[in-house]
Amino acid sequence: MQKYAIIVAGGSGSRMKSEIPKQFLELNGQPILMHTLRAFYFDSTELILVLPEPQFAYWISLCEKHSFIIPYKLVKGGETRFHSVKNGLDSIEGTEGLVAIHDGVRPIIKKEVIDNAYHLAAKHGSAIASVPLKDSIRVMNKEGNSHVDRVNYRLIQTPQTFQLQLIKKAFEAGFRQSFTDDASVFEFSGQKVHLFEGDYRNIKITTPEDLQIAETFLAL
Repeated sequence: MQKYAIIVAGGSGSRMKSEIPKQFLELNGQPILMHTLRAFYFDSTELILVLPEPQFAYWISLCEKHSFIIPYKLVKGGETRFHSVKNGLDSIEGTEGLVAIHDGVRPIIKKEVIDNAYHLAAKHGSAIASVPLKDSIRVMNKEGNSHVDRVNYRLIQTPQTFQLQLIKKAFEAGFRQSFTDDASVFEFSGQKVHLFEGDYRNIKITTPEDLQIAETFLAL
């Protein structure tokens, strides 16, 4: 079964306190985004990179600078992440196969997690990486806040992987503010979301501290 990977990168550098969009910041000598794309480049997976169009030229210049030659399709991003993912899905001809949708700034992703995602999506229709909470949590309410049992909650990661036909149909519903990720779009279409064990090292690089942590993980 044909495998696709849509890598979505539309972030800015605001929380990184950088003028350079975070996906282009260097991690161990190469832009974060190159590490992410390389992680999905196996088993004839077709890579689709979704970027804001104004960033195309800069990205291409980085590829030339770092001699980055992994093949991928470059697709224009949209107004929101939902629209960017939809553009990526629309760039895939046909409806047969499996597609993993992954944050461009999650470069520390193990091949075993990706393999498991595709395998489970083929079986269940969807496979969403998640991890149990380590910290205690409280919910805010009118009275202030109250304790909730962390056992009943999961932190959601990417890749979020689906049977292509099902996720394409789900995205036909149009954008809603309540969509926080691809799994929420899938669930809204009436499909069941299947969770599987992710990896605590699969962090989303958002702040300078995250970049330091990622460098440590790469060194392991």
